[in-house]
Amino acid sequence: MPHLLISAAHKSSGKTTVSVGLCAAYRQRGLVVQPFKKGPDYIDPLWLGRAAGRACHNLDFQVMSRPEIKTLFARRMQGAGLGIIEGNKGLYDGLDLHGSNSNAALAALLGAPVVLVIDARGMTRGIAPLILGYQSFEPGIRIGAVILNLVGGYRHEEKLRRVIEHYTDVPVLGAVHQSRDIEIVERHLGLLPSNEADAGDEVIARIGSAVADQVDLDRLLALAAEAPAITPVAPRSRPASTGPDVRIGIARDAAFGFYYAGDLEAMAGAGAELIPFDTLTDSALPDIDGLFIGGGFPEMHMEALEKNRGLRRAIRDFIQAGGPAYAECGGLMYLSRSLSWHGRTCEMVGAVPADAVMHERPRGRGYVKLRETGKSPWPKLPEGTGGIAAHEFHYSTLENLGDEISFAYEVLRGAGIDGSNDGIIHKNLLAGYAHMRDTDSHHWVQRFVAHVRACKKSGGRISREGPDHA
Repeated sequence: MPHLLISAAHKSSGKTTVSVGLCAAYRQRGLVVQPFKKGPDYIDPLWLGRAAGRACHNLDFQVMSRPEIKTLFARRMQGAGLGIIEGNKGLYDGLDLHGSNSNAALAALLGAPVVLVIDARGMTRGIAPLILGYQSFEPGIRIGAVILNLVGGYRHEEKLRRVIEHYTDVPVLGAVHQSRDIEIVERHLGLLPSNEADAGDEVIARIGSAVADQVDLDRLLALAAEAPAITPVAPRSRPASTGPDVRIGIARDAAFGFYYAGDLEAMAGAGAELIPFDTLTDSALPDIDGLFIGGGFPEMHMEALEKNRGLRRAIRDFIQAGGPAYAECGGLMYLSRSLSWHGRTCEMVGAVPADAVMHERPRGRGYVKLRETGKSPWPKLPEGTGGIAAHEFHYSTLENLGDEISFAYEVLRGAGIDGSNDGIIHKNLLAGYAHMRDTDSHHWVQRFVAHVRACKKSGGRISREGPDHA
């Protein structure tokens, strides 16, 4: 079970570019590559999955237990010849003082050799103490190789290689030179998502070619082969798969693409057939029993969303008629009355009695903890369940909220919609800023699909007080 963890000294060092390039380069060689991403990110997994041709899965200490992480990793690695785990931020960065949820902790949990990607701009001799410090900070973490990134040229590369070879015992297995041809555009929430990149495959091909030329793929694969086999240590707690008996429309286009691969698989396992539709081009909803609109960048497509009046009307009518719907973050913004950004305002669906306004700085960012209010239209959580762990990352706020708003969640940590609440309820709609992840601690997918099924049976006449329907 060869695998590597790609990390760095700090964020924006080029981990994603290198990881995408490795996935593409090894895939070009005919190797089956399974990508993973540490943390809750959506954008990097879109690029990694597209480069590998195999869905990327997130490994996240905040919403998953250690046995669950090991089990997910082992199961997803079945049939793969190499696992590429992209870290988040720096190798030792994390939420607590002792680094229990850091990239290093994940490497230790999975026995993954660490490949340190170093942004080499402006560096020569100073690169040695950086590497030595990272080696000595946690002696149990094995930094198996260094890949130099954003190298200024061959003379710069040669200087760096001599320094590292003289002062350290860490091999340099690659030096990726600075080039605009292999850049992935960044904007306010990070990298441009691959579902919006018209030339995404071309960008991946260029990155893969550059990495194949400038990284020693054979030695890197040999390093990965030193990783131990990981066996599942936790029983699968998801319900047994059943045949589909409900159809759930899912917005999948350039505006909305933030979905976890495991969650979509869980929907199929819970008995839902996912029916994709395009909020930018489709004039009507498909024949569906429920609706799911995930996160994305509606602000980047607000004029096109506004122009598609037919679909906006169809979604509003579906929700007003009691159709079950769920929306997260960008989906919440789309369902509001309007969306304002950079002095422009566009009409949105109008199912949520509020107006979404974009700001220059994040208004909610990081992990959140929620507690149910008991007003959710979904089936109740099992007795004894603690708070719901999720995350949020939004630059928008909701303004001009109606006075009679009901909320599904009390925010124990995070920003939510108003600092205290999240999850607006309107008829059989639940829409909030929090991004849920279907894990052993909270199988939200099963609850949502059960809600859709119950609405289908009752013709949409489900009480908003959250009955314990199955």
